Amino acid sequence: MSTIAKQPSTFDQEIIRCGEPEIQAEMSDPERLAKIREEFEEGFKVMEPVGPAVCVFGSARTKPGNPEYEQARRVGAGIARRGYAVITGGGPGSMEAANRGAKDEQGLSVGLNIELPDEQSANPYLDIGKEFHYFFARKLMFVRYSWSFAIFPGGFGTLDETFEVLTLIQTGKARPHPVVLVGSEFWQDLIDWVAKRLAGEGRIAPADMELFTVCDEDDEIVESAIRGFPEVPYGHA
Repeated sequence: MSTIAKQPSTFDQEIIRCGEPEIQAEMSDPERLAKIREEFEEGFKVMEPVGPAVCVFGSARTKPGNPEYEQARRVGAGIARRGYAVITGGGPGSMEAANRGAKDEQGLSVGLNIELPDEQSANPYLDIGKEFHYFFARKLMFVRYSWSFAIFPGGFGTLDETFEVLTLIQTGKARPHPVVLVGSEFWQDLIDWVAKRLAGEGRIAPADMELFTVCDEDDEIVESAIRGFPEVPYGHA
């Protein structure tokens, strides 16, 4: 029985899955490296003028009118009022809400979208937008250009981003950004598990539990995200 070779549908798959026998790779390793370098260079160029910024993560599935969507919009507006740009993953849901809130206050709204097999389109509330083919290039832009992180409830992608940021801070690869987990009801079971299984069993240090803050109220979220940073003139963007 013959196997029909499949063309990868995204550049990420071209790298990650090229060792699988059913995948027909399209590029050589030197070509892949050139493509990766091009993506980093384009990202640096796009992000260089952004200035002080808070990154907002959260579910792409949250709909307008949902309390999480509306809170993300208010928080995005609050961040913009304090003079900071808002950076998100550029997609729908809580990301759209935070970008929309920044636009409500004439703040700078940035979206770093990702190419997916089932296309995720950029939301319409962006001043600066960049689509990335590679998750790792996009993730670097989040950490390199964000001063802090406000993380709303989400799925696997949000959890991935949360733990990656915490890992980079814990290991000293990134400076100690404020990490604000939004919504104690959503996060508490996970926090309890981390405290019991990771800190309690010595898999992380007890002090690592202090790498994040849990907040529920809009003003508290914004203040925690920018705590320790200098005041930025409103409308700096």
